[in-house]
Amino acid sequence: MVEKIITLENMSLVDFLGPDNQNIRQLAAAFPGSKIISRGNEIKIQGQPAVISRINDLLSSLIEHYHQYGQITDKTVNQYLSATSEEAEGRVLAASPDVILFGAKGGVIKAKTPNQQKLVDTVMAHDLTFTLGPAGTGKTYISVALAVRALKNKEVKKIIISRPVVEAGESLGFLPGDMKEKVDPYLRPIYDALEDMIPAEKLKFYQENKIIEIAPLAYMRGRTLNNAFVLLDEAQNTTPSQLKMFLTRMGPTAKVMVNGDRSQIDLPTRQKSGLLQALDILKSVPGIGYVEMTSEDVVRHRLVKEIVEAYDRYDTEETTRQAQQNGAARRDERHERRLREQGLLDAAQPAADSETELPVNHEQAL
Repeated sequence: MVEKIITLENMSLVDFLGPDNQNIRQLAAAFPGSKIISRGNEIKIQGQPAVISRINDLLSSLIEHYHQYGQITDKTVNQYLSATSEEAEGRVLAASPDVILFGAKGGVIKAKTPNQQKLVDTVMAHDLTFTLGPAGTGKTYISVALAVRALKNKEVKKIIISRPVVEAGESLGFLPGDMKEKVDPYLRPIYDALEDMIPAEKLKFYQENKIIEIAPLAYMRGRTLNNAFVLLDEAQNTTPSQLKMFLTRMGPTAKVMVNGDRSQIDLPTRQKSGLLQALDILKSVPGIGYVEMTSEDVVRHRLVKEIVEAYDRYDTEETTRQAQQNGAARRDERHERRLREQGLLDAAQPAADSETELPVNHEQAL
């Protein structure tokens, strides 16, 4: 016998549990071989793993129903008990046009800014969408939520999420563990988002049965990604050949998203970003959606927005300063060339503003 605890958040316990916990008692009566105990805002389930998974799915559907309608009645519990899990899930999702998804603990996941809503609308209207923006704008989180919704609505049969593995300051070979342990930290944000949206038991089932795949970009080579929602995150760290390889994996019934941040390219110096090249090459191709996030879409701590804007100002000033320096250097070169052409400056003579080279033993020269 195993045990699971579900925490109820952002809800009235009386409206969810019912008078004198009658809704939970009704649910417990349907599973006599298990124990369902309500204490405060926690529901403890004890029983066999398969039964606990079924109870967990029912509670997740009831939590979603509560967030949509504001109350659970004994009739509601009976409806979900008599329905299959697929029918119960579809009943809630079909009636929630402004909600992307209900999280694993019942929280509502939806767009919080106009650009996030634009991203949702663009993905619905296009099979391939490029999304760019700074850290904290919700690119990854909203994208994963859209993928999970597509899976739950049976629009796709699987989710495939990938990131390029780029060494940023620390070599993979020196990190501890086997290859999976070395690579998993790069994919951690994806796991975190999925754990917010899918109950742990169901997420484990999806991963074990390859319904949800999370893998480094290199694993995509040679595959045809069909009838799937495919997300490539951190695409600014792909090389041109890698991104071309990924985009050409797209099957006829796939939905593909490519996310990136121009300001966080970790590729080696002089290595061109595949994302930036693709945006230039594909700009005239019809049927591709583009969404640009800004600092106004940052939904993390308020300081993140200030940090992003400060770095943007610095980058703009640095670009301007560099352009001015390059311009001044080119003007000096042109002036020196004209002097040489007019014979006013000997070809072997250094420019007037260059430093005079001292003899090796300049003390003897003095």
